[in-house]
Amino acid sequence: MAARTRSSAKDRPSYRCTECGWTTAKWLGRCPECQAWGTVEEYGGAPAVRTTAPGRVTSAALPIGQVDGRQATARSTGVDELDRVLGGGLVPGAVALVAGEPGVGKSTLLLDVAAKASGEDHRTLYVTGEESASQVRLRADRIGALSDHLYLAAETDLSAVLGHLDTVKPTLLVLDSVQTVASPEIDGAPGGMAQVREVAGALIRASKERGMSTLLVGHVTKDGAIAGPRLLEHLVDVVLHFEGDRHARLRLVRGVKNRYGATDEVGCFELHDEGITGLADPSGLFLTRRDAPVPGTCLTVTLEGRRPLVAEVQALTVDSQIPSPRRTTSGLETSRVSMMLAVLEQRGKISQLGKRDIYSATVGGVKLSEPAADLAIALALASAASDSPLPKNLVAIGEVGLAGEVRRVTGVQRRLAEAARLGFTHALVPSDPGRVPAGMRVTEVADMGDALRVLPRRPRREPADGADRADREAPVSGGSPLSGGAGG
Repeated sequence: MAARTRSSAKDRPSYRCTECGWTTAKWLGRCPECQAWGTVEEYGGAPAVRTTAPGRVTSAALPIGQVDGRQATARSTGVDELDRVLGGGLVPGAVALVAGEPGVGKSTLLLDVAAKASGEDHRTLYVTGEESASQVRLRADRIGALSDHLYLAAETDLSAVLGHLDTVKPTLLVLDSVQTVASPEIDGAPGGMAQVREVAGALIRASKERGMSTLLVGHVTKDGAIAGPRLLEHLVDVVLHFEGDRHARLRLVRGVKNRYGATDEVGCFELHDEGITGLADPSGLFLTRRDAPVPGTCLTVTLEGRRPLVAEVQALTVDSQIPSPRRTTSGLETSRVSMMLAVLEQRGKISQLGKRDIYSATVGGVKLSEPAADLAIALALASAASDSPLPKNLVAIGEVGLAGEVRRVTGVQRRLAEAARLGFTHALVPSDPGRVPAGMRVTEVADMGDALRVLPRRPRREPADGADRADREAPVSGGSPLSGGAGG
């Protein structure tokens, strides 16, 4: 009886999440580990306990000082901005996954990389599973990505892709995309979790054995996550996210995982009719050139990875015609804009903001999500509410708390150096900014009261329509502190 019980327990099926590998004894509709739906599948009975005997080693273990590190030397892709994110280029045998939304420019960028990275001693194989070879050739003509050492194939079968590797013997493989290739040995449609895992595993093994660099294009879900099993991101060496608004020219390549370099680097690109080009100095895309200051605008310096970028925040306030005033944002987090409105009303003593329509946006499609832009958002809103422009050549850097205090942020010196390089002469920063660039006058502000003094006092006007005089005057008083600011 006991033997029968042990036998039935041994044959009992187990279930495993194909997304993260979590196992359980019963089926669940949602994996409690990674919160993915429909990924728990049966994979057989409980595994028997086995002992693995020692086998023949492939290479002898060496002291770490005797390991040749030259084999992991990065080779440039020919695109400086991509090299910046990769940490100098592609390492032989490395596999990088490039993911992004449809139409963002992934195929255009990687086709340009495939052409520039090819040479007499470096063949490149570009495999497309989404388009025909003639379609890719037309794009190559348009962006000028033609090379005698760039080979092109349209395949959706994994065995055919591996056959092309034996024939061409490339040093760089570009596969567009990993979700369109399927293995005949695995059941399921292309793009399924089992197929993506098998295709990626086979290409990773081929890359390591041949010392071949590989760039895999990956699709994303509607939530922005990489489609397929989460295991895919663990298997590859580098994960890059391609970001950008289809209505703007700016494209950002952000490093999420990198075994050969830093993960906080960002590459900037500009997408145009002739292809895609790197932007060594992209700050000009986020600014509006004017001869005179305009109310409701303020400049700040944001950090994208390690790169400082000067960006412009714009705000507009108008009398609302509906009971619930509108709050519209573009490029800014709605929650942070709402926080700044509350701080201005309560701590800055600016009334009537809650009864007006508020519109706020950034210039050039850049998205500002870090707290260092709080001070610029608050000053832009205050400038729009008072219809008073901020002083020219002014940048504002700092996080604003609910008590109205202006907190310190990271990288203030790098931000100030970038602002000074672009010709800005005044800056509002939290206390103790550190070394100030030559020619830059810095004003330290402790709270919103200090910051709002940069707004000029508006002249008094007689109230109209029975309106309260206080609501028609400037919300702030006092002269600008920039005439004798601290620092600099």
